[in-house]
This record gives sequence, structure tokens and C-alpha cells, in this order.
Amino acid sequence: MRLRHVRTLLSPQDGTARVTCMAWSASSARFAVCTADRVVLLYDEQGERRDKFSTKPADAKYGRKSYVVKGMAFSPDSTKIAIGQTDNIVYVYKIGEEWGDKKVICNKFIQTSAVTCLLWPVENVIVFGLAEGKVRLANTKNNKSSTIYGTDSYVVSLTSNVSGKGILSGHADGTIVRFFFDDEGSGESQGKLVVHPCPPYALAWASNSIVAAGCDKKIVAYGKEGNVVQTFDYSRDSSEKEFTTAAASPGGQSVVIGSYDRLRVLNWSPRRSAWEEGKPKEIAHLYTITALAWKRDGSRICVGTLCGGVEQFDCCLRRSIYKNKFEMTYVGPSQVIVKNLSTGTRIVLKSQYGYEIDEVKILGKDRYLVAHTSDTLLLGDISSNKLSEVAWQGSGGNEKFFFDNENVCMIFNAGELTLVEYGSNDILGSVRTEFMNPHLVSVRINERWQRGAEENKRLAYLIDIKTIATVDLVGCYNTGTISHDTKIDWLELNETGHKLLFRDKKMRLQLYDIKSGTKTTILNYCSYVQWVPGSDVVVAQNRNSLCIWYNIDAPERVTMFPLKGDIVNLERNDGKTEVIVSEGVNTVSYTLDEGLIEFGTAVDDGDYHRATAFLETLEMSTETEAMWKTLSRLALEARQLHIAERCFAALGNMAKARFLHETNTIADQAAQEHGGDGTDHYLVRARLAMLDKNYKLAEMIFLEQNAPEEAMDMYQELHMWDECIVVAEAKGHPMLDKLRRGYYQWLLDTQQEEKAGEVQEGQGDYLAAISLYLRAGLPAKAAQLAMRRDELLTNGDVINRVSTALVRGELYEQAGDLFEKVGNPRKALECYCKGSAFLKAVELARLAFPAEVVKLEEAWGDHLVQQKQLDAAINHYIEARCSVKAVEAALGARQWKKAIYILDLQDKRTAAKYYPKIAKHYAALQEYQLAVKCMSQEDVSVLYVTQAQEMEKQGKYKEAERLYITVNEPDLAITMYKKCKMYDEMVRLVAKYHKDLLSDTHLHLGKELEAEGRLQEAEYHYLEAKDWKATVNMYRVNDMWEEAYRVAKAHGGANSYKHVAYMWAKSLGGEAAVKLLSKFGLLEMAIDHAADSGIFEFAFELARLSMKQKMPEIHLKYAMFLEDEGKFEEAEAEFIKAGKPKEAVLMFVHNQNWDAAQRVAEAHDPDSVADVLVGQARFAFEQREFQKAEAFLLRAQRPEMAIKYYKEAGMWSEALRICKEYVPSRLEELQEECGREAAKKGTRGVEGLLEQAREWEQAGEYARAVDCYLKVRDPGNSILMEKCLLKAAELAIKFLGQSQSMEVTRTVAPQLVAMKKYSAAAELYLNLDLIQEAIDAFIEGEEWSKAKRIAKELDPSRSEEYVDQRYKEYLKNQGKVDSLVGIDVMAALDMYAEQEQWEKCLEVAAKQNYKVLHKYVALYATHLIREGSWDKALSLYVHHGAPANPQNFNIYKRLFVEMVNASGMNCAEAYSSWAELREVLFHLCENLVKSSEANTPAHEEFETMLLISHYYATRSAAQGVKQLDTVAAKLSISLLRHTELLPADKAFYEAGIAAKAVNWENMAFIFLNRFLDLSDAIEEGNLDSLDHSDFQGTDIPFEVPLPAQQHVPEEKREEVRDWVLTMSMDQRLEQVLPQDERDTYEASLVAANTGVHSLPCVLTGYPVLRNKIEFKRPGREANKDTWNKFLMAVKMSHSPACQDVLKFLSQWCGGLPSTSFSFQ
Repeated sequence: MRLRHVRTLLSPQDGTARVTCMAWSASSARFAVCTADRVVLLYDEQGERRDKFSTKPADAKYGRKSYVVKGMAFSPDSTKIAIGQTDNIVYVYKIGEEWGDKKVICNKFIQTSAVTCLLWPVENVIVFGLAEGKVRLANTKNNKSSTIYGTDSYVVSLTSNVSGKGILSGHADGTIVRFFFDDEGSGESQGKLVVHPCPPYALAWASNSIVAAGCDKKIVAYGKEGNVVQTFDYSRDSSEKEFTTAAASPGGQSVVIGSYDRLRVLNWSPRRSAWEEGKPKEIAHLYTITALAWKRDGSRICVGTLCGGVEQFDCCLRRSIYKNKFEMTYVGPSQVIVKNLSTGTRIVLKSQYGYEIDEVKILGKDRYLVAHTSDTLLLGDISSNKLSEVAWQGSGGNEKFFFDNENVCMIFNAGELTLVEYGSNDILGSVRTEFMNPHLVSVRINERWQRGAEENKRLAYLIDIKTIATVDLVGCYNTGTISHDTKIDWLELNETGHKLLFRDKKMRLQLYDIKSGTKTTILNYCSYVQWVPGSDVVVAQNRNSLCIWYNIDAPERVTMFPLKGDIVNLERNDGKTEVIVSEGVNTVSYTLDEGLIEFGTAVDDGDYHRATAFLETLEMSTETEAMWKTLSRLALEARQLHIAERCFAALGNMAKARFLHETNTIADQAAQEHGGDGTDHYLVRARLAMLDKNYKLAEMIFLEQNAPEEAMDMYQELHMWDECIVVAEAKGHPMLDKLRRGYYQWLLDTQQEEKAGEVQEGQGDYLAAISLYLRAGLPAKAAQLAMRRDELLTNGDVINRVSTALVRGELYEQAGDLFEKVGNPRKALECYCKGSAFLKAVELARLAFPAEVVKLEEAWGDHLVQQKQLDAAINHYIEARCSVKAVEAALGARQWKKAIYILDLQDKRTAAKYYPKIAKHYAALQEYQLAVKCMSQEDVSVLYVTQAQEMEKQGKYKEAERLYITVNEPDLAITMYKKCKMYDEMVRLVAKYHKDLLSDTHLHLGKELEAEGRLQEAEYHYLEAKDWKATVNMYRVNDMWEEAYRVAKAHGGANSYKHVAYMWAKSLGGEAAVKLLSKFGLLEMAIDHAADSGIFEFAFELARLSMKQKMPEIHLKYAMFLEDEGKFEEAEAEFIKAGKPKEAVLMFVHNQNWDAAQRVAEAHDPDSVADVLVGQARFAFEQREFQKAEAFLLRAQRPEMAIKYYKEAGMWSEALRICKEYVPSRLEELQEECGREAAKKGTRGVEGLLEQAREWEQAGEYARAVDCYLKVRDPGNSILMEKCLLKAAELAIKFLGQSQSMEVTRTVAPQLVAMKKYSAAAELYLNLDLIQEAIDAFIEGEEWSKAKRIAKELDPSRSEEYVDQRYKEYLKNQGKVDSLVGIDVMAALDMYAEQEQWEKCLEVAAKQNYKVLHKYVALYATHLIREGSWDKALSLYVHHGAPANPQNFNIYKRLFVEMVNASGMNCAEAYSSWAELREVLFHLCENLVKSSEANTPAHEEFETMLLISHYYATRSAAQGVKQLDTVAAKLSISLLRHTELLPADKAFYEAGIAAKAVNWENMAFIFLNRFLDLSDAIEEGNLDSLDHSDFQGTDIPFEVPLPAQQHVPEEKREEVRDWVLTMSMDQRLEQVLPQDERDTYEASLVAANTGVHSLPCVLTGYPVLRNKIEFKRPGREANKDTWNKFLMAVKMSHSPACQDVLKFLSQWCGGLPSTSFSFQ
């Protein structure tokens, strides 16, 4: 960001005239400056001064110069200004909305000290700081102020975060405090944040950090939790002065800091996540900058100076012009001001998350803004000033934006549609769709108000080209899916989102009701359709007709007008709706019936009076009638009864109109009497329920009002007598009997005998009821009643009358039931049979007449057959054993399987009659397997084969095959297919039924097809038979070489196709063969193949024509062929032609024709003469003619071959002879080889080596003799080995050179060492002065005395120390520590420590020096602490003392921590342990005083630990003496001030329990309550929820470490919880800590008001205020009363622990006062 001076708003003066404060309004339209004269100047946005007013003092009597304005801020609505003054007051001035409005004070807040700074972050809330250190809040709504938080330091600065929901205050002591009204989910801490090195007068809260600066010339950026992020240090810049003020940009991305003549700018870099320093703005003679104010849109910053000047600067990163219409001003990385150059209107586009804005585009007819950041998308509507920022991951700029809808932006990207509502920072909805045409997406966002719906946001879109989905965007759920049978090309929701119109490719217009889910086709051939704006009226065009639906709820009612052109537009304005039609060159408008349109709108808006007024103006028609009906329904629902009455009158429904008129009269009367509209009157509600035919609801309303007569009258009027009588019975009405009689008489009068009978039955008059039922012609009902009542069953007259009536009415079944009930089974059976009630007849017969059951079953079956229920009859015939009838019934019912089942149980003769019929049926259905069951096997076969042959003739081969297979005749099917030449089908059947013949079948078919000339098909079958050679041969015979080559290459082996190509070429011969083989790249291969195959004539022909270079090779192969044939002379000639005479020579050699070989060699290859001689020699050797062979080889000058042959024959002497004479250079090698051969022969070989060694020795060949001795290997004879090794060494030392003897010794000596001959090895080393090696040999043999002697005598300077070191290592490894002590004490001590022999270790270390001892004491203590034995570690330091070594500090601290965390230490028995810790720490502190660590933080910490351990020890001592229980309690309470070192929960628990024990219930309650809070915090894992109010003004620390675990068991915690709960109910309990004369908590060492620090009593830890006893050592005092009490208790109890405490105090305090007494 760069600063550019724009103008001077206020000129500076010559002297000091400090601009104390400045402020911009939230609207950026006003700017206020407060001058040194306490006058507020008001400027407009362009910097012109427009107004001013003077501020007022708190009290006029002190005059205008009695105060200074320290803070000023505009209200969020920009109509008020708050002024903070040093005369202890804050004024709020109402300045109005227009320039020149009267300025009046609307609020004033009087304070107790001077106001130093002021903010107005949110509506009605002013925050200001005071000189006394408080930060307070003033509420302009209730005119009250309250303290947010208090400090003891002057408030020098106040600032808020970007959102205004958090504040920072800077204080004179450098403290920066943070407070949130709402942390907006950040989770950042509140309270003291950081202590700046100097007063932070320049304080700014940017979006990513807090920037503070002051008089130390340093700018420090702090993180969110107070950590230092960056520091800009200008302290060495002599031109820089102190920083006086700072301001953060409204977006929080930049900070400007003012000093002397200079403005420094810091810009936040999102990419580096760090502040970058911009170029500072330096203005000479500007002097100190006293105030900064940043315009709310970030485009300007104003600077106020010490001399009263106000300068305005433009601050932007860059500026650009877009399309010559808009100016883009980037005032920060995340904020852009967009200005319309033609209108001057501006809009501020800002990233709420502080992301950098890349580029701003203005789209959609220059109305909509689009901008991207790294993680978000910014959208805005310039006309409505609505901005949105939504999370958006980068998609490479491939999004498509549609701005057709004024309320929402549609974004298509990668098959996904995203909706963003302008003004909302959340994505409204997101769905998957591939259809980006806006005509295929419809969104409606609160476009028309509806009753009962606050939010109405709907979406319709295409899932696929034939499926529409509708979504409720508020609830985020799918409201419907519409599947269509044709592609959809247009859709649109109505404004309420409840109806959907869509059109398909067939031009059909569909209406879908989303609520009911119904789809209706309302128009065909639709070329145009549109909803009329502001209504649910639809306009469409069908060919030459204009179609209008004024009431879309009745889509069948459409108004149509003829058209001559096409609709092009629909316009609605000024209360008029017109359809614009293009008729060629002319444009015609058709005006719609606005009344009908308005009716729909009025109904939707709930304005039924307006709707009625519209309908009054219309003629009655079908559309108008439908509207009156709709309005009547809605008016009734809304209880607008007068309108409903008018509607029914208009519809001609006079009954309802009159009824409603009467209801309205009642409602009007009720309204006059009781107020309201009268619709809540019970009569009105009841009548409306009656109108809705909900009589039960009306009855309930009457009964609720205790008006049963009215309910009864209602029912009587409606002739609903039953309900009327029920009401009368429920209420015990006296007219009940009269009602019943009246009801009965009315039933008789109206000839309702059945109902009258029911009434009499209900009243218990059963005879009368039966008579009435019979009169009504209902004998069945009379019979039912008679059967229910036993007294009627015994009345014969009644039974006769009823039964006679039943029979007369042919109700035989009911008559049978009656007779059965009265015990007349015979008549009952007769009636059942007459009535065809066979089920009941059979059940009765089974009980009464078993013999007749069979007959009844047959009759039942006959009856069912007559009824054509043949299926049901079958089982009854079976039950009646009428098998023939059963079979016939089954056949008649076409139950073929059931018929077979029955026939299977019959004799064959009976069955034979029916089987053919069944078989014929199944054969006709081609279900031959079932037909088989009904025929003999032979018949079946004949039937199937005959049928199959018939099928075959018809060409139905598949059916024929199935029949053949069914009767196991696959061969016939195969033959059929063969005859028809359907070979594929034939092969399929062979593969299935004759798998073994498949290959033969393929071969057979292949031959047949080959014979027929169908070679391609034959190929297929040959290959299926896996006989590719037959295929190749077929094509070869037919001279189709290309096909043969193809098959061979595809199916043959690797070389098959080459062979075919070769044969093809051979058939061609000559040049053609060469060309063919060259084409396939097989020429050379063919030549080779011809030669290899013995067809040399063809090979020579090919080579001669194309590859002459191959001729010698062919000659060679031909020669070899002739050689194999035994034609040696011809072969000789060919070898010579091939240029291979040597091969001819070898041929003759091989055949032992030496003369011919010699002849050819001499004539054609002289070099081969030697080979001939060698061949003769080899033959001679084989014949064992050694002399002759030797002569041949020597002639051939090949003595090495002679040596080889002699070696192979084992004639080593001859070999050595020849070697010595002819190849002396190889003699040595041969001798070695001879030796190795001898060594291979085992013991015999050893003897041979020894013998040879002696021979070499005698011959003076000492080197060879040494080698032979060294080669001797006999693991079983170590004595021999030793002798040989020593002999070799002896000879080497005596006769060989220095280097050789050294090499031999280094070889021999290690072997002797390995054989444990250490002395011999050492002597050898010493012979050659290898002293170190000799010593190592003795050490290896653990002969330490010899090693030491040699080292001492021969090499004392180096080797003596080496031997000692090796000896130490040996002792260490052997664990001989006691021996090691005498040699290396430190090593021995380390070994003791490693072996954990600590007693021995310390015993030996104690004999050394103090430093060594304490090194191992520390190691032992560390070991003990790790094992959890801290008490033993403590005893260790008690015994050995505590040196002031910094290395030991962690051990001492660990001992202290373990001790204070240990359980069971709050008792008298723990005194010894506490005393030990106290003694150790006391001696440590004494040693520290004398050391270099004196007065360091470590020293102070150990002094505190000593004090704590003294308190604990004294408490344990006091717990053992009853008189000292208050001393013990005070010590527990005093320990609370050290909870930064002690486990807080344990300390508060012990203090609370101790206070409770001495009945200090107030303190006990507060301490134990704090203990429970701490316990809960330990469970939660943080201390954020702790309330410190009880401990304000005490020295008990608030910030303490959170204990890692609970120190008090669960049962103890529960006891405390119960006690605290009980005590909290006690009204007498004062929940405050007791105070002393200082008005301070009695145990606090620091006075709350004065800050005076008192010394603690050495016995209780309480402050010593008066009656003090002073000790010799400074800083040690005791309360006199406590001291005397303690001495008296010691004297009385003779407590050893208390006496020890006094003894310690004597040491610690430099002696006891004279009042003490002796313990001697």
C-alpha cells in the first residue's frame, strides 16, 4: 500500500495546537476532527468543512479550559458522536442525519476519573478507558455504565478488531488486555495478553496480529495469544522518534504508525504470512503525529498533528478503469472499492476472511460483481448493494455465471450448479446437473409473500433430459421428482414455488403440482408460455390461439383467443397486463383481464376484501364461479365469514348463505358484547363445525360450554337421534325417556322398522325387536337375535315364527343354524342341504349322522360341478371315493397333474381310458416329458420320433432335435443335421453326446468340405481338430500357398511357416523363389534350410542367384555331408572349395589316414602339419607307444603337450624331465602342481610333503622347503604341525631375507597362537623385534606378568601403558572390580554403578574426594527416583549433604515435587520426612549462598522450596499437639500462596479440611469450593472456566499449573461435594474470606489497598502486623502470641517434633530470641 497526499483539511498553526482525536463515520460520509480548542469540526466525504460544534465541560463553573477531549467516535448509524473528556465524563451528541441539524446532548456518563480513550464498536455500546486503569462500557439505550475489567495502570490506548466484537486496551505499565463481546468461534483467550516493553500508545488490532509500538522505537507484531511474531527495531535510527499513534485499515491488512515527521506503513503478506514494511512517508515539518483516522472504505487516511494540522492521504495498492465505466480502487489485498463513473455510486467489495482478491469483473448488463480469491468467490449486486462471499475452491476460471434471476446467481462448473443468494455468505444450494441452459433451471427466492411462510426458496432443475427435480432450499430436501417420457426443453416455477410448468420436445405443456404430486397436460403444440409476473396466471400460445389460465388450480378452465402471429413478450405495469404479439411487420398487444389476475394475487396475499371487490366487477362465468368457490373456501379457513356469506350468495348456495348470515348475526352480537370479531364465540365455532359437517366437534364445543340442550337440538334438527340420545345419557338429561319414545315413534312413522327393532333390542325388549324385524322382512336379523338370547331359544312360538319366515324367504342356511342351535339336527341338515350349505351340513353330519358324510361329499361335488367350480369339486369327489367323477372333474378343470395323480391310484383298465387324452394334451403343449408318464416307452419313442420327423420336414430342426434328445436318440439328430449340412449344429451335438468322436468328426467334415471345394469351412474343421498340417496340405495341394503360409504362421510352431515358405519357394524355383523368400525375409534361412536338409542343388541355385557369399558355407556343409557319407575324396575337394583345407586334414586325421592328411596339409595348409603330427602322437599315446609319441610332439615343437600327456598318465618324472629340458620356465609351476597332487593323497601326501621339504632343504632350496613345511596340514597331529611351523620359521629366519622371514613369521605365529602356543609365538615375534605382537600374544594367553616384563624391559615408553590399559579392560570384562580398584578407581566406580552395587560404590567413592562422592550420590539418587524410592534418595542427601552443583538442581526439584505430590503426608507421622526435606534444602541454600549461584533465580526458587518444606514440617509437628491445631490450620492456608509450586487441588483440599476442623467455615467453604472447581478443571483438561472472584485482592495466585491427575480420592471428593452443597444452603454462612485491620484477607502478605508487603510469621505463614518478635537474621519475624503459644505447647507436651522445629528455627533465623528456653 502506498500513501499519496491528497489535500490539507486543516492548516497547522505556528505553535502547539494538538489535534487530540479524529473519527470517520461508519457510512464514510462524515469526518470529525477535535481541535485543541475543544471544537469538533465536521467534514463531508470530499473533505469540505460543513459544520462544527463546541464541546462542553462537565461543570460550567470550571470553565471551557478545564478539560481536554481524549476520545471521539461516531455511532454505527453515523448520527451521533461520543466525546470522552478528562473532566471525568463521556458526552453523546446527536448530530442528526443532515448537515446543519441541531446538535443536542442525548447521553452523558459521569466517571470517577479522567477518560483517556474511547471507542464505539457496536450499536448502543461505547467502550472507554480511564486514568485509574478501568475499561468501562456505556449503554446509550439505558443510560448506564459498567466496568468491563479493571487494572491498576492508566489506559493509554484502545482499539477494536475488524468486526468490532473484540477490544484491546494498552496500559501505562505495558500491559495489553483483550476482551471479547463475541469471540466469533475463534476460541482466543481473554484477559492479560502480553506485557509490551513500554506503554503501547500506538496500538492496532489487524486481522492477523496485534501491532504495538511506543517510546522504545520498536514496532512489535504479536500473535493471537501474545507470542512475538515480528519486530521492527528503529532504536538505532537517530532520525526516528517515539511512536505516538497507530491505525489499522478497515480490512485489517495494513497498519500505519505515526511518529515525528514520518508515517510508517506495514502491509500483511498472505503468501508469506508476515508483515512487510512499505516505504515510509516522510513529511518535513509535520512534527509529531497525534491522531490517525482511517476512512471506513479504506480509501483515505487522515493524519492529525501536534501543530493542529490535518492532512488527508490516499491509500491504495493500485487503481484501474474497467470498460471505461467503472473505477477499481484496491485499498488492500482483500478490499476493492468499485465506483460507477457515470453515477458516482460506490460499493466496497471486501473479503471477510482476509483473502487476497485477484480480479474483479462486472457482468450481467454492468450490474453484478464477480471476484475470485484463493479460497472464496465474491459476488455482488451493485443496484441493491448486496454482497456475498462463499467458500470456493479454484476451478481454473471455468465457471459460467448466469444473472437472469435478480435474487440469486447461478454458477455452473464441472457438471454442478451452485446457487448463491446476494447478501448471504453461505451457498444457498448445490446440485449435480449437466444442463446449463437457464431455461432448464428455475429458482424462486421469496418473490411473493405467503401466509404462514417466512422463508420460501425453491429450485427446479433437470437431473437428466427427461427428469425434473424440485428442491426446498430452506430445508435442503427434495420436494419431488418428475419423470417424463420425452425430452424437456423449458421449465419454470411459479413465484411461490408450488406449481411447475414445463414443456417437452413434442411441444406439450405440463403442469405439476408440487404439493399433491399430480402432473397434468394442459396444452399441446405450445410455442410460448410464461407466468404473469406477480400472479399465478399462465399465458401460452397454441398454434393460432392465445391461452390464459386465470385460475391455475383449475387447469381445465382455459380462456382462449385467436391469434394471427406469435407472442414475443409479456409486460405488466401500471395495473395493466399486456401480451405483445408480432403479426409480421406489426406488433399488437392483447390486454389481459386484470381483475382476474388481481384476484389470484389478492388471494395469495390474503387480502380477501380486495378479491371480493374484484369478483364483484365480473360477470358470472365458469372461471368466475371457480374463483368464488376458491374464495369461499379460503374465507372460511380464515374465518372471514361475511366474505364467505357473500361468496355463497354469489354462487347461489342460499342454504349456506342463510346459515352464514345467521352465524354472522351471532358473531356481530358477540363482538359488541365482548369485543374482538366475535368468531371465537362458541356458537360461531360450533356452527362453523356444523357447516363443515364435523358434528362431533360442534358437540364438543357445546358440551365445553355446558350447553347440552343446544347439542341435542342440533342433533334433533338433523334427525341424528342416536347421537342426541348419547348426549342426553352422558349428561343424565331428564328428557331422556321422552326422547327415546319420540325417536321410536318417529321411526315407526317413517316405516323404519329395522332401526326401531335395533332401538328395542338396545332397550332389552327382544320380543318386540323380533316382531319388528319380521315386519321389516328381516328374518335373518331376527334369527341372529334369537340365537344370541337363550331365553328366546326356549320360546317355541318365537322359533316357529322365525324359522317359518326363514324357510319362506329361502334363507335355508340361517334356518339350519337356528335348528341346530335349538337341537333339531335332522331339520338343520335338511335346511343346509336345501340351501347348498354343504360345509355346515358335512360338519353337522360328522357329529350327528356319520354315515351320511360320504353321500353329502358327493352331493357337494355335484353342486360345485353345476356351479362350474370343477377345481373345488375334485377334493370332495375324492373324499366321497368317487374316483371317476374326480378324474372327470380334474380333466374338466384342466387340472392335468391332479388327474394323473388320481389315475395313478386306479387300476390300469380304468386309467387306460383317460391316459391318451392327457398324453395328447401334453404332446400338443410340447411337454413331452409329462406326456411320457401317460404312455408306454415304445409308444413314447414312436410318438416322439414321428413328431420329430414331422418337424424336420417343416424345417423346425430345433424342435425336432429336442424331441430326438428327449427319447435318447441324439444320433438321429446328428444325422438330421448332417443331411441338412448344418455342420455347426451337428458338431455341437457330437461335442455334447460323443465327445470322444469330436476330433474325428471335425476331420471327417473337413475332408468332406475339402472334397466339395469349400476350403475355408474345411480349414475351420481341420483347425478345430487341431490338425493344422492337414489344412496346410489342403491349400498346398490346391496350390494356394498364401493360405497355407497364413495357417502355418497362425497355428504352426515357430518354424512351421518358414518351412511352408521354403516349400512354396521350392515349388517356384529360380528368380521367383528368390523374390518370394526375400519378401518374407527368409532367403538366408531358406538357403541354410536347403543345405541342412541335404538339398544342395536348390541351395547352390539360391546362393548363386542372390547370395554368392554363402557359397563357401554351402560347399563346407556339402563337404561335411560327403564326409558323413564316407565319400572322403569328394569331401576333400569340397573342403578345399570352401576354403577349409584344415577341415580336410582333420577329416583324414580322424580317420587315421595319416598320409592323405600329410599330403593335404603340405599342399594346402602348411600350418596343419603340426596338427597331423599331434594327431599321430595322440594315437601313439593311446597305443602306449610313449617314445614314438614323444618324438612326434617334439617334431611338432609341442613339448607342453608331451608334458600334459605324461601328467595324465601319472608319469610325473617324465613330465619333469621334458619340462626341465624343453620348458624350464614352467618347471617351478610343475613342481608346485606335483606337490599339490601329493598333498591331495592324505597322510601319504603329508609324508610326501615332508620328504620333499627335506629334499629341498638338503638341496639348499630353503624357500621351497619353507613352502612345503607350511603346506603340511594334519589337524589330528598338532605336535607335527607345531614342529613343521617352527621348522619353517627357523629356516626362514636363518636363511631367507628380512622381508621373507617377516612374512613367514607373521604367517606362523598367529597359527601358533590359535594352537594356544603363546610362548612359542611370542619368541618368534621377539626374534624379529616385533615387541607389540609378542605382548599381544602373551595377553592373548593371559600371561600378564610376561607381557608386563617384556613391555617394561623392551618398550617402557609405549607398551607399558598399553598393557595396563588392556589389563583394566580384561578386569572389567571379567567383572573383577575389586582387582580393578587398585588400578583405576573411576573405572571401578563406574562398574559398581553399572552393576548397581551402590553401597560398595559410595564406600569407595567416599575414600576419594567430595566431588567424586557426589557424582555417584547423584547417580544413585537418580536411580532411586526412577524406581519411585524418592524417600531413600532424600535420606541419601541427608546423609551425604547437598552440594550447590547446578547439575544436581533437577534432582533436588524432583525430590521436592515427589514429596509435595505424595499422599499420606498430611499427618503428624510425616514429620520426619518433611524434616529431612527441610534439612536438605536448608543445607543446599546455605551452600548456594557461598557459591556462584547465589541470588540467581534458582537460588530464589530453592529458598521458596525451603520455606514450603518448613511450613509442611511445622504443620506435621503442630498436628501432633492438640493445642496447636490452629497453627496447623494457618500453615495449610498459608501454603495456598505457593500453589504455583504445589498441586493446587491438594493444597486447597488440605486448607479447606484444616479450616473446617477448627470451625472456620467461611474459609473452609471457599477453599473446598475452589478445590471442587479445580477437580472439575482437571477432568476437563483446562482452567479456563475457573472463577477468581473470591480471591481478588489476595496473594493467592490465579495462574497455576493444571495438575495432571486428581490428588484426592473419589470418595473424599464426594464427601467434600456433599458438605459444600449442604453449607451453600446455610443462610448464616458468609461466602467471603475474613479480613483484618488492613481491609485485606487476613492471610494475605500484601495489603489490597496500599500494596504494602508484610513479612510472614515463621510459625504460621500469616502476616506479622504488630506484636512481632524479630530474629537475628533479617526478614525473619514471628507473631508474639503465636510464638508464646508454641513455646508453651512444647513445654507442656515435650513433643520431639516441636523441639526439632525450634532447633531448626535457631539455625535458620540466626538464633532464638531471649524468651526461649533450653531443651537440655
